[in-house]
Amino acid sequence: MIRTSKAQWNGSLKDGKGTVSLGSGAYDGQYSFSSRFESGTGTNPEELVAAAHAGCFSMALSAGLGKAGITPTRISTSAKVNFEKVGDGFSITRIDLVTEGDVPGIDEATFIEHAENAKKGCPISRALGAVEITLTAKLVNA
Repeated sequence: MIRTSKAQWNGSLKDGKGTVSLGSGAYDGQYSFSSRFESGTGTNPEELVAAAHAGCFSMALSAGLGKAGITPTRISTSAKVNFEKVGDGFSITRIDLVTEGDVPGIDEATFIEHAENAKKGCPISRALGAVEITLTAKLVNA
């Protein structure tokens, strides 16, 4: 499988504007210096990484539970990408995953164990291996 997306940037770093488009057509939007380094309108690469990581992790956790014969009702994950000035440039320095699961029939320790395995095995986590990834996992059975 090969997945594609594209971006176009027009102009200088501070005054320019860009667009990003997912190959599936599910998203097409703008980004700018302001949306990346300030609080401007539009997305930014780090926000897209956060969305990809949260989605990938949730699916990996569901898959791991499924392999153990456990069917989750709901897995909800947020990812916070820490983007900071490091030396002369900027880097993603840490990603904080926070997940909650409604998973009937298991205890919190079992849920946390599966969540830790998903954090290690999720393809996005593996691709971002140079970045510290933290995890907070909570079982919230209804």
